[in-house]
Amino acid sequence: MTELRISRAAQLLGVSDDTLRRWIDAGKLDSHPDAAGRAVVDGAALARFLSDEATEHDDPVDRASSARNRFVGIVTGVLSDPVMSQVEMQCGPHRVVSLMSTEAVRDLGLEIGSLATASVKATTVIVETPSDTED
Repeated sequence: MTELRISRAAQLLGVSDDTLRRWIDAGKLDSHPDAAGRAVVDGAALARFLSDEATEHDDPVDRASSARNRFVGIVTGVLSDPVMSQVEMQCGPHRVVSLMSTEAVRDLGLEIGSLATASVKATTVIVETPSDTED
């Protein structure tokens, strides 16, 4: 069973340790002491909590899509030459970089500060685990 210390669980949730402790005190998430007496959260319980608490961001693209990995964010950079452009977005804690034609950048009106959705549809997804299992 995977157990995560409060600080690591809070980091994964994108909140402070204090916020996570308040959620635990309020009964939103359970914790228990590990063998060393430190408060830990069960990894499976954290996964359920993340799934249950996930909120949908307003997606500016109002249409159906088969892509399930959609990240709503703000364009933070556009680097263009006459043919190709690199568009960088900040989507919550995630940095997304896309390479597209400069024509597409113009057609979409992408500029720093634009609201946009990055849809990721890939045939390969690489999953890695940390080499240190003490968390």
